[in-house]
Amino acid sequence: MESIFGRLTRIFIRYSVKIISLLLAVSILAFILVDASPIDPVQQYILSLGAAVSPEQQAQIAAYWGADTPPLERYISWLAGVLRGDLGQSALYRRPVADIIGERFLNSLALMLCAWILAGILGFALGCVMGMYKDRLPDKILKKICYILSSVPTFWLGLVLLLVFSVGLGWFPIGFSRPIGLASGEVTIWQRLCHLVLPSLTLSFTSFSNIALHTRQKLTGVLSSEYVLFARARGEGKWTILKRHGLRGILLPALTLQFSSFSELFGGSVLAENVFSYPGLGSAVSAAGLNSDVPLLLGITLFSALFVCVGNLIANLLYGIIDPQIREVGP
Repeated sequence: MESIFGRLTRIFIRYSVKIISLLLAVSILAFILVDASPIDPVQQYILSLGAAVSPEQQAQIAAYWGADTPPLERYISWLAGVLRGDLGQSALYRRPVADIIGERFLNSLALMLCAWILAGILGFALGCVMGMYKDRLPDKILKKICYILSSVPTFWLGLVLLLVFSVGLGWFPIGFSRPIGLASGEVTIWQRLCHLVLPSLTLSFTSFSNIALHTRQKLTGVLSSEYVLFARARGEGKWTILKRHGLRGILLPALTLQFSSFSELFGGSVLAENVFSYPGLGSAVSAAGLNSDVPLLLGITLFSALFVCVGNLIANLLYGIIDPQIREVGP
């Protein structure tokens, strides 16, 4: 029988090769799309300067950013810099792209982690409730809520929460990640949490529906099995059956869907961060796209793909720990 360490090592090596191949493909596709954009990055940079620029200075700027070289040469130069750990210089923020990603990612990670945990717990709990009360009133009400929330745009839900709880009731801050005018060292944990509540609720409300509906479907299948029918014949209650037999059958699919929601959360964070003026990667990639900041846009695209791949890798490594049958059989 293969050891757990050997299996995890084999999965890690196989997924590392897949991740490297995927990142290379993402970088090529992103570079082609950015190069095909009708927005000229040199002209956009000149407009951001707000000053008159002569044709000679414009040529110097194009040479500095490498815009006067063929696309293949630019890509090879950029990829060589990435392999050295240099993602380039942001034309919008006048800073290294790696520094901007590192700074903004901490804010986005706090936001997505809160939304991810809340969506997982809420979706799994509601899915269990819907499965236990299949086709009854609680199931019908919760299903309608899930369908409505899954079809609501993220930015619209964020605006509604902002108008109700910030503008109307004044319970939460209207935006940003900390109070205006305070340095980072002066901000308390409670103040940071208050600024996280509405953005994280917006993200979690738009992503927990899939987990809840999927958990309901899996649980109804488990509850209709023969061994659950035998457990009911022995006199076990429905919540005892859920604890002893149901959770074991629905935990792994829920975990799979939970980790696969990384990409959905990252995409939703772009809209949520713009609605709440939250300084994360989502607002940075929007600013980079609108201002044609090619190095920053490519850097965030590559980093977001790596983030999603790592989430899927963690999920596969946890499968063998949660389900001993998978551990014994192996992939």
